[in-house]
Amino acid sequence: MLKEDGTVTDSREGGRLRLLVCVSGGGTNLQAIIDGIKNKTITNTEIISVVSNNRKAYALVRAAEEGIPALCISPKDYEDREAFNRAFLEAVQQAGPDLIVLAGFLVVLPEEMIAGYRNRIINIHPSLIPSFCGKGYYGLKVHEKALERGVKVTGATVHFVDEGTDTGPIILQKAVSVEKGDTPEILQKRVMEQAEWVILPKAIDMIANGKIAVEDGRCIETDKGGCS
Repeated sequence: MLKEDGTVTDSREGGRLRLLVCVSGGGTNLQAIIDGIKNKTITNTEIISVVSNNRKAYALVRAAEEGIPALCISPKDYEDREAFNRAFLEAVQQAGPDLIVLAGFLVVLPEEMIAGYRNRIINIHPSLIPSFCGKGYYGLKVHEKALERGVKVTGATVHFVDEGTDTGPIILQKAVSVEKGDTPEILQKRVMEQAEWVILPKAIDMIANGKIAVEDGRCIETDKGGCS
């Protein structure tokens, strides 16, 4: 299983890292993970569950097509946020993941969950953190702001999740050029294809194979390989 410092012990059943993927929309990053496991760019890993807060999310269809257990837990179905948080946390605990992957999940995680899964939750963000991140920066808004600012390079970041917004230890980053004539939609697609779908599978594979650890709030190399 995954330890609190982000490294992996050898006590996992079958030696595989058990992933729970949380997603709110189309699930393109989920598909990148599925494809990565199939083509073995992600090794020693299995997806045990997909959870969405949106019952119309195409990610649930992707999961069903692959025979992956999936469920929708929506805040709209509960009387208050506290009740939703309890149900969400119970579902996660019942699944028993080693690693939780936020792949376009537009829900603020309960602090109890973050504390209980310290350095066992990762997120993909469509910018080079610390640029264009934090509260209010998600989806197309990130790319709109990047173009408004006139940056020449953007990209994506995979990081561990802590109690802040996009403030956890950085695992991987990949730069993507901004090109003349880019619209937010065009830039979003390029960042997904050239960065997100590359570094998210790579980060999962690194974690599954004990290549990274977290020390003093930073991702560091282990003797099996490291962050780049």
